[in-house]
Amino acid sequence: MEKKVKKTIIRLHRGDITEMCVDAIVNAANKKLQHGGGVARAIVKVGGYIIQEESNKIGEIGVGEAVITTAGKLKAKYVIHAVGPQMGEGHEDDKLKNATLNSLRLADKYNLRSIAFPAISTGVFCYPKDRCANIMIKTAIDYAKTDTEIKTIVFTLINEHTYSIFQKELNSYYALTILSRDNN
Repeated sequence: MEKKVKKTIIRLHRGDITEMCVDAIVNAANKKLQHGGGVARAIVKVGGYIIQEESNKIGEIGVGEAVITTAGKLKAKYVIHAVGPQMGEGHEDDKLKNATLNSLRLADKYNLRSIAFPAISTGVFCYPKDRCANIMIKTAIDYAKTDTEIKTIVFTLINEHTYSIFQKELNSYYALTILSRDNN
């Protein structure tokens, strides 16, 4: 499923983010950039330890921030490490929005044309998938309305349940933005 917003395609894909052939994949990272579990572990397992070594040189980053490393042996050229919120730490929605937005800004800064996101923070950080989809989809659509050079934003979702949640949000928010634009 995909929707076009100005020059950008926003696409949903069910599958493994480590298999994505895009300029950058986003890693749902922790603050210390230690890739020991979840998406982060899968990325290092497929891409190689060089990703962890580059992350170690960067060190710790804050929740909502994003940094970039090379992608080792992955099909992608880069990995953007975005730190999402842990449920219960406070201001989670703002932090997830910032993690998404800072990843998109970093992609533009590096002149990347395609980026793939997982459902950030919905694993061990226990962030509700429906809230995640709502925030990440809205942030991506709103960003695509700007003068970005990103041509494709892909949400790569590991299972059908998560895909269906993101599909509902994409259809809903896209319809709202089109109706709003048409009525102005």
